[in-house]
Amino acid sequence: MAIETTTLGGGCFWCLEAALQSLAGVETVIPGYAGGSTENPEYREVCTGSTGHAEVVQVTFDDRQMDFGTLLAVFFTIHDPTTLNRQGVDVGTQYRSVIFYHSEEQRAIAERVVADLTAAQVWSDPIVTQIEPVPTFYPAEDYHRDYYRRNPMQGYCQVVISPKLAKLRQRHGDLVRT
Repeated sequence: MAIETTTLGGGCFWCLEAALQSLAGVETVIPGYAGGSTENPEYREVCTGSTGHAEVVQVTFDDRQMDFGTLLAVFFTIHDPTTLNRQGVDVGTQYRSVIFYHSEEQRAIAERVVADLTAAQVWSDPIVTQIEPVPTFYPAEDYHRDYYRRNPMQGYCQVVISPKLAKLRQRHGDLVRT
C-alpha cells in the first residue's frame, strides 16, 4: 500500500493529535469531528453532545514505516478504551472511544487488536471502543490544530497531555520521531 488514512476518537482530540503526530511514519494528524448527524458542526455544538459527533483525529500515515496495528497499539496506550463516553473528566458521547476504519483490512486489524487486548486482559474492564466505517469527517476549527505545540504551558496541556506523551515515550519510545 503506502499512504493510508484512518480516523480515531479517544477523548479530547488535542491529546490524540499531540501523541500521534510525534510518531515516525505519521504524515498528518487533523483534529475534527465524525459520527454525528449535523452537517459542518462547530466545536461549541459538538461539546454539548447534541450533534452525535465524536472529537476525532484523521491520521495519514505511511504503512511502510508505521503499520495500522502498531498505530492502534499506540492509540490504546494513550486513552482508556474501557470507559463509555468518557476520558478522565471529559464526559459525553463526543469523547467516546472509536475507530472509524477506511478499509475492510483496517476493520479486520482493529477487531484483531481489540480481541488480542481482551484476551491479554490488559484492562480489568471490557473494551468499549466502537469499530465503525468512516462517516463524513469535518475538520475542526483552525485554533484546534497543533494545540499542544502552540500551548504547551496551558493548564490542560500540562496536566492531561504531557503525562500522555511521557507514557507514550516510555512504552513506545522506539516509534517516536527523533
